[in-house]
Amino acid sequence: MLVRLLYASRAVATTSAAMLDGILEQSRQNNPAQGITGLLCVSGDVFIQLLEGGRDEVCELYNAIARDDRHQQVRLLSYQEIAERNFGAWTMGQVNIANINPALLLKYFRRAELNPFDCSGQATMALLHELVATASIVNRGG
Repeated sequence: MLVRLLYASRAVATTSAAMLDGILEQSRQNNPAQGITGLLCVSGDVFIQLLEGGRDEVCELYNAIARDDRHQQVRLLSYQEIAERNFGAWTMGQVNIANINPALLLKYFRRAELNPFDCSGQATMALLHELVATASIVNRGG
């Protein structure tokens, strides 16, 4: 059974480029063996991550993330059983929100800033779909 899980969190410490690169590298190394695909959006200290894969694998990864001391305010935004993946082409795609048109953020959020803590999981998911449709995702493969 496939599932899709969307969560948000805040970084405990300032997110450096090296820290982000480490997270992405770890994801790209570990996720394919677990059959997990997805996206990661980072803006300042805010992380939004979408995971797709088998129920057990996705749940175990989410639980590990929730226990990770680099994250705080880990919030489950959406969890659903799915018939097929929407983000299967990415071992872990990355979105740099700083390069996104502020009008796109205003379409889904109250302000032109990424704040998944102040909107529905459905709005955050819609933003991710639009980012994919507009080719705003980098590092498609592993």
